[in-house]
Amino acid sequence: MTYNPLEQVEFPGNNPEPRCPVILLLDISRSMSGSPIAELNEGLRVFEQTLKADRLASLRVEVAVITFGDTPTVVSGRGGGATSLPFDAHQAFVTMDQFTAPPLTARGDTPMGSAVRQMLPLLRERKQIYQQKEIDYFRPWVFMITDGAPTDSGWETAAVQVQEEEGRKGLNFFAVGVEGADMQTLARFCKRNQPLKLKGLAFRDLFQWLSNSLSAVSQSQPGQQVALPAVGWAQIGI
Repeated sequence: MTYNPLEQVEFPGNNPEPRCPVILLLDISRSMSGSPIAELNEGLRVFEQTLKADRLASLRVEVAVITFGDTPTVVSGRGGGATSLPFDAHQAFVTMDQFTAPPLTARGDTPMGSAVRQMLPLLRERKQIYQQKEIDYFRPWVFMITDGAPTDSGWETAAVQVQEEEGRKGLNFFAVGVEGADMQTLARFCKRNQPLKLKGLAFRDLFQWLSNSLSAVSQSQPGQQVALPAVGWAQIGI
């Protein structure tokens, strides 16, 4: 067996808390240039600050950031800029007490389908790690934000795969469309939750809601139903 030093620090003895894994699937294509990417970065900082201020959530919520612009990329949340990481579940996730919002820049097209296809095995691998380490976990959240539509081929298959995974209760999937997003295409990825359209560039309000929701989840026990805060930053987009 190959020795992986990351395994020694992922689940230290002083943090036996159950985990609430979150994947942020973020569109950073060139159409997000200017104010949209700036507001998205500010929203990520709100996400960091809010969840770090909640001690229990900071230990239970762990996040992986996957961007899609040019190619899908895992971006480190451990500080040091927007460093790229491999699609490796040992490296991609970080608990919020150690998270630093990476600075994102806009570029490229919108390979949404490829991002979703690579996200799914990453998440399955992460759950296997929890099981191996005997760490309990909440149903994962996947939160996708885009201002467009897939520019890669085969995205329809990816949409079916994520719907099937949600149908098996393997994740909770949320899709948010920024101005210009193809909301009907986004609906193809969603089984339980209709895609929501962001009001303007209210990324800070969106990430405040996400933080509050995850705080509420983290105060519960895995499998327990939790009432989420009202959504004031969006409208149903279909």
